[in-house]
Amino acid sequence: MAGPLHPHARGDRKTVKAVLGPTNTGKTHLAIERLCAHSSGAIGFPLRLLAREVYDRVCAIKGAQNVALITGEERIEPKNARWHLCTVEAMPSRPDLAFVALDEAQLAADPERGHVFTNRLLNTRGREETMLLGSATLEPMVKALVPEAEIVTRPRFSTLTHTEPKKLSRIPPRSAIVAFSAEQVYAMAEMLRRFRGGAAVVMGALSPQTRNAQVAMYQSGEVDYLVATDAIGMGLNLDVNHVAFAGLSKYDGHRRRRLTTAEMAQIAGRAGRHHKDGTFGALAGMGGHDPEFAPEEVYAIEEHRFPPLTRLFWREAEPRFDSLNILIEDLESPPFRPELATPPKAIDLAVVKRLAEDPDIADTVRGRGSVQRFWQACSLPDFRQQGVETHARFVAKLWQDLRRGHLGADYVAQAIAHLDNPSGDIDTLQGRIAAIRSWSYIAQRPDWVLARDEMAARARAVETRLSDALHGRLTERFVNRRTTVLMRKVGGDAGLLPVRLSDAGTVLVDDEPIGHLEGFRFIVDPLARASDRKLLLAAAERHLPALLDRRAEALAGDARLDAAEQAKALHLDAGRIRWHEETVARLDRGKTLLTPRLSLEPALAALPPLARDKVERALSDWLVRKLASPLAPLRKLEAVGSASESGPALRALLLHLIEAGGVLPRDEAKLERLDAAQRESLRKLGIRVGTFDLFVPAFLKPRALALWAMAADVRGLPHPPVPSDMPPVIAGKRAPLGYRRFGVQALRVDLVEKLLQAAHGSRMGARAKRYYLDPALARSMGLSTASYALLLRQAGFRVAIGRPLGEGAFGPPSPPLWDWRPPRPRPAETARPSVVAGNGAFAALAELIR
Repeated sequence: MAGPLHPHARGDRKTVKAVLGPTNTGKTHLAIERLCAHSSGAIGFPLRLLAREVYDRVCAIKGAQNVALITGEERIEPKNARWHLCTVEAMPSRPDLAFVALDEAQLAADPERGHVFTNRLLNTRGREETMLLGSATLEPMVKALVPEAEIVTRPRFSTLTHTEPKKLSRIPPRSAIVAFSAEQVYAMAEMLRRFRGGAAVVMGALSPQTRNAQVAMYQSGEVDYLVATDAIGMGLNLDVNHVAFAGLSKYDGHRRRRLTTAEMAQIAGRAGRHHKDGTFGALAGMGGHDPEFAPEEVYAIEEHRFPPLTRLFWREAEPRFDSLNILIEDLESPPFRPELATPPKAIDLAVVKRLAEDPDIADTVRGRGSVQRFWQACSLPDFRQQGVETHARFVAKLWQDLRRGHLGADYVAQAIAHLDNPSGDIDTLQGRIAAIRSWSYIAQRPDWVLARDEMAARARAVETRLSDALHGRLTERFVNRRTTVLMRKVGGDAGLLPVRLSDAGTVLVDDEPIGHLEGFRFIVDPLARASDRKLLLAAAERHLPALLDRRAEALAGDARLDAAEQAKALHLDAGRIRWHEETVARLDRGKTLLTPRLSLEPALAALPPLARDKVERALSDWLVRKLASPLAPLRKLEAVGSASESGPALRALLLHLIEAGGVLPRDEAKLERLDAAQRESLRKLGIRVGTFDLFVPAFLKPRALALWAMAADVRGLPHPPVPSDMPPVIAGKRAPLGYRRFGVQALRVDLVEKLLQAAHGSRMGARAKRYYLDPALARSMGLSTASYALLLRQAGFRVAIGRPLGEGAFGPPSPPLWDWRPPRPRPAETARPSVVAGNGAFAALAELIR
C-alpha cells in the first residue's frame, strides 16, 4: 500500500551513490566495474539489448557459470549465479545482493514505465553499495526522495557541436539520420541506397537480434550511414561522427509534440564516443518541412543544461489481491509524496479494468490467488503495440487457459510453430517478431507453461530465424549489392569479372562477396539475388581452379612447417586432419594399427592432379611426423614382433600388447610360454612385468594414449576410455586405459607396482611374522584406505586386526598387521563370520576386507 519508503531503502551516505551526467560519461562502465568488485550484485537496464550486451562482458570476466541474464523474454540462470544483469522489470528483490545499480534512472519520469523505475529507485538496495545512474536532471528528485545518497556528477568525455543544416546528399560518412516514423525511416534509407550505396536501419519495432545485425553492418563499414528512430538514443554505442535530425517532433501515443531538449540531447549524444568529438544538426531539403533547432536548444544541448525533473511517476508496487475492485483501487491510489505523480493509464491497468467490466471474465476471478494470477496475465507487455482492445482480447484468451492451471505444451508449441514462417515483407516479419516475443515472455513463466525450458528454447529459435530473415529483407531493400551494376559493365561474359579470395576465405567478384571457401568446398552466398546467381557462379567457376591451387600451396606449406607452427593451422581431431578448423583428410585402415592410411576429403578432388598429389604427399609426411614420437615405444614392439627370430610366443604377446594400448593383464599374457631369452627381450624393450599387468611405462602419456585410441577407432578396435590427463587415481566404475580398478577407484598401473614394491620392502625389513604397512604413500596418491586394502589383498597380503581394548583400558587401538602369502588359485571361499569384535575403525576395515 501507499506509504513511506521500505525500511531497507534507508542507509548511510556511503551505501547509496547517484552518478549523474550526460551521455558518454562512462557511467555504465563504472557500474560494471563496481559490480565485478563485489561478491554479488545486480544491474537493472531499461532495454534487454543493453542487459544482453553487459551480460556478455561480465561473463568474460566472471565466467558464464557465475552470471545470470534475466529479462521478460529470456532467462539464463546458472544454479550458483552471483552476478545478475536484468531489465528493470525483472530485477530480483534480494537483500542479500552486495551491489545493486539502476541504469537510466531518469526514466522514472517516463509516463509508461516510470513507476517501475521509481519503485526500484526508492526501494531496491544493495547490502554494501547501491548506485543510481542517470541524467543530471534527476538530481533534485534524488535529493528529495533519497536524501542519504551521495551525488557524483561526471562530465562528458567529448564535446558535442551544432552544425548548419545539410541536405541528405551532403551528409558526411559515418552519420546517423534520425526520423520519427517508419515511413520516414524507409524514405531516408531508400534515398541513401540510390546515391550513397545503402544504409543500415534501426527502429524500436525491430528485435534486438535484427537491430544488432543492422548495427554490425554499419560498424563493420559495409555501409557508411545509419537511419534510425529515436530508439538510437538509448542502448547503442556506435561509431557515429554526426547525427542529423530529419524532424524535431514525434507522436508520443497521445499527441504530436516537439522533442524536449533532454530528448534531443539523448539522441544527439550518440555522436562522438569516448574522447572523439561529435556533431549534430538538422536535415535540409525536406520540401518546406526542414527542422530547425532554436538557439536556446542548441545552447542547452552543447552545454548539457536541461530543466530539472520536478516529479516522478509512481504506482503502488505491492497492491492487495483480495478482489478485482481492491486491486484496481490500489493501483489507482494517489502517491504518498508531493514529488510523485500518478502515471497516465498504463496498458496493464487498462486491460485489467477492461476485462473486469466483462462479467464472463470477472466471475472467473475469485480468491486472492486467482486475482494475483489474473494480474500477472494482464501484466503481459503489449509487444504488438495494437492498443488496449486488441491486447485485452489476447489476454482474455490466455486467461481462459491459465485459470485452469498450466498451458499445455502442445498448445504453446502450436502457437510458436504458427509464427515460424520467415517469408513475407518487412512489416509482416516485424509483426511476427512482436508476436513471438509475447510467447517468449509467456514461456519464461514457470507457473504458466509445462516444459518451460523446451518451449522457451523453441520461441528463441523462432525469433532468431525471423530476425535473420528481417535482417536479410532490410539489407536487400536498403543496401545496393552492386551485382546489377556488374552485369551492365561486362554483359554476359563472366570471364571479364575480377575474382579474388579474401584472407577470411570469402570469394569476391569485383569486391562483391558471392560465396566462401570452407576448406576446399565453395559455398554460394545465400543472399545473392537469383537474377545475378548465374553470372556470378560462372565467374567463380572460371577462376576457382586457380584459387584452389593457391590454397593447396598454402596447405602444403603449412604441413612442412615445424611442429610449433603447424599447431596453429593443422591438427588431428577424431580421426580427421583439420586445417584452420576445416577437414581436409581422414585416417583409414592401414597395414598395421600403428600405420593408418591417409585419405583426402572428396572436396580436394577439384584440385588439379599435380596440386592434389603435392597436398597428399605433404599431409602423409606430416602424419608420419605427428605419430612418430608419441607412438615410438609401441613401434619398437612392432619392429621386434615382426621379426621371425623373435619366435611365435613373443610375437603373439607383442601384437597383443600393441592392440591393448601398451597395457595387458598378466593373466592374458601367457608368460609361461616364453623362455629366458624372450623374457630378457621384454626387459630390453622397456616392458615391465608387474604383479597384475604387463605395461610399457614410456607409453603412459595422455598424448600417446590419445593417438593410439584414434588409430584403434579407425581400425574398429574396442578399448577402454582414454583419460585426458594421467592423474594417479581416477574414480568411476570403469577403469580407463592405463589404470587398474580397485573398488570404486582406478590406480595407474605403474603406481600399482610402486605401492606393492613399498609393501614388499616393508615385509623384507620386518623382523616379526606380521608387520605394519603405512598407507601414507597410497593416501598421497589419492587412494582410499579401502581401495589400498583391496589392492594388498589381491596381491597376496593378509590382514590381522588387533583385539579391541578391554573394558576400562585406555590407549590407542592396535593397528592392523599384515603378512604375505604368494597368491595361488583356489576355489571360491565361503562366507565366514567376522572374528573381530567391537565397532571401531579397524573392525570396520576388517569387515570391509572380509
